[in-house]
Amino acid sequence: MCDTTGTLDEALERLHATGPERHGRLTNHAPMAVEALVHRGQAPAVHRWLDRYAHKLEEPPPPSRPVTAADWREALGDPARVTDWTTFFTRELDGRPWREVLAEWWPRLLPGIAGGSAHPVIRTGHAVRTLLTSPETAPRRAELAHALGYWAARHLPLPPLTPLAAAPTAAAALEAVPPVPEQDGPLLGRLGQLTAFPVWGTAPDPDTARARLVELVTAATHRYATHGHGEPIMLVHAATAPNAVLRALPALPRALWAPSLAAAWAAAAAVTAAYTPAAAEPYAPTSLTPLEVFERAAAHGDDHTIKFTDTALDVGDPLALAAAVRSVELNPPVF
Repeated sequence: MCDTTGTLDEALERLHATGPERHGRLTNHAPMAVEALVHRGQAPAVHRWLDRYAHKLEEPPPPSRPVTAADWREALGDPARVTDWTTFFTRELDGRPWREVLAEWWPRLLPGIAGGSAHPVIRTGHAVRTLLTSPETAPRRAELAHALGYWAARHLPLPPLTPLAAAPTAAAALEAVPPVPEQDGPLLGRLGQLTAFPVWGTAPDPDTARARLVELVTAATHRYATHGHGEPIMLVHAATAPNAVLRALPALPRALWAPSLAAAWAAAAAVTAAYTPAAAEPYAPTSLTPLEVFERAAAHGDDHTIKFTDTALDVGDPLALAAAVRSVELNPPVF
């Protein structure tokens, strides 16, 4: 949906005076949530939602030293340099078309997709969707700079993994992911316990890669309906992270689609391994329409619920809608 209200630009300008995290590790979800609200026709709710979220916003960290084209590698994965990274990408996007900048940096950032609990790539996916579907404005370009800067600062490759038996489908692959031994504490500690994933997420050509990425997003969204109770907030990322990659594909060279699928699979599998419960639970089908499901998520107000429901509407089938309703039930409401 093309935003003609100006609300998204107003919201982004408010948010660009704040940092990407609070308390040194908790992600600022507001840029992603407001983009989803506007995209799904809930622009009138955005500023009320932001007012309620404002107590979670902090000032950005102070700059350290400039990131340059010559020394960017030494700043990669350094969260203390996030403001330096945002300044770098702001300069890059001021001087070149945004698709060109994205195509250059996407393969550099992709190996660190799990950093920041995959929030940086999710924020990037929201920013790219806006630029692809709405007029290009200064706040929307700035949002891409903030998203890419956050991704660069939180860049975190996964540990080396042993390949397990190949899975025939994305759903089977997610089911076969071994859970980490100690499911306790934040995601970073759990990622260090990863040892092996089923073989899945490869493709012989770009079109197959896109089709399998759609399959992965669908499977992860469906799985939330029966497994979301394992960790209702964190397990949404098994779907929203690969969907962020899917949203970016139209802006990327086709040569990057297959590696994008592989990275999206790694992110979805990592979150699944870290938080999957011991057993599935039944879910209730819903008779709500997609519009009604998103209205319920917006009224609920939780940022993760809003973003997951946004992804569920991309999938659009009855089980995805039921999964979105399940997220409303599992996560605590804001309003």
